[in-house]
Amino acid sequence: MAKTLTGHFGSADTARNALDDLINAGFARETMFLGNDDTALKVITPNDIEHEVREILGRHGPKEVTKREV
Repeated sequence: MAKTLTGHFGSADTARNALDDLINAGFARETMFLGNDDTALKVITPNDIEHEVREILGRHGPKEVTKREV
């Protein structure tokens, strides 16, 4: 089953940097979406690689990371 992880960042630049890091790590751009204010980055991920996504998001100091089952 897939999950949507949402990293809530303090700025649009930080969210975009996290997005770039995920893409550089090999995650598909089609599974990532910036929110309307560009400070929330949503990533659809299968269970088995959730920890990798969380690790990359965590490198950018999110205020919060929320999870929702898809």
